[in-house]
Amino acid sequence: MANLVLGDESLYGIQLPIQTLTRTLADPWEDDATPDDLIRVAQAAESAGLDFVGVCDHVAVPDDEYSANMRTTWYDPVATLAWLGARTSSIRLLSVVWIAPYRHPLLTASSFGTLAHLTGERVILGVGAGHVEGEFVALDVNYHRRGSILDECIDAVRDAWSAPYVSHHGESFAYSNVGVSPGPASGELPIWIGGSGPTAWRRTGRRGDGYIPMGAARDQYPEIIETINRSAEEVGRADASFDIGIMPGWAYIGDPPDDLPPAWLTGSPEHIAEELRADRAAGANVFHLKFRSRTIEEYLDQLAAFGEQVRPLL
Repeated sequence: MANLVLGDESLYGIQLPIQTLTRTLADPWEDDATPDDLIRVAQAAESAGLDFVGVCDHVAVPDDEYSANMRTTWYDPVATLAWLGARTSSIRLLSVVWIAPYRHPLLTASSFGTLAHLTGERVILGVGAGHVEGEFVALDVNYHRRGSILDECIDAVRDAWSAPYVSHHGESFAYSNVGVSPGPASGELPIWIGGSGPTAWRRTGRRGDGYIPMGAARDQYPEIIETINRSAEEVGRADASFDIGIMPGWAYIGDPPDDLPPAWLTGSPEHIAEELRADRAAGANVFHLKFRSRTIEEYLDQLAAFGEQVRPLL
């Protein structure tokens, strides 16, 4: 296992727009955006010096009360990241997050191993347990066992590249003497764990290389980091280091226009940098940024402004 952030460094990236149209995650201009627009955003993020772009994951959104505010557009993470990987050269490609219990771990290992092989080892496998019960029902996966299934998937995926042929005998999956290739050249991928509470923090310490936040506030980070480190010690990983993610509020660099969708992290580059430095001081070292905009051109301008005006101050 190996995390990505070294020393006092930090990583900065985005969950891509356009790849989901759920309104809590998307601005109105995205409804009419095209695949070419998605390429423009990924390439602009790379040009701005961002470290990663991410694609979220849902397979089949149910028509029920729980999912009423979700839309059905969710681009497949592996297909989308592979397509974008062929049109970028250095930016890392993150699943944010891949709902691992929906798939057999050998499928996950094959898909992400191939993706790493094709994109020059730029892949970060972000995984989570999932939360839409109706989606689990549609896929015939036990919603109430999703946490234990995720744990088993993480272990099995890590092991899949450990030898030419591997075996696994667990509660949910069993196989003997099978090989998965191609895989990452190093034999492993960075695995970041997504989630919003102590279960995800403990899972990160026990099995992960990093933590993907789901809206945790800055003042929670002492507890988050303490829980991760304590859980790591409990399983003999006391020397492990972790990529600790934080999700600052919706941002707009400059004075927000009156018709901009709601944003909370706004103002001068110096103010934005000051807030991000406070997040860093709280212990976070991976920043999942979110930029508000009214058009794709404005979104691209925000990415450029971050790279040119904010990041040099960090």
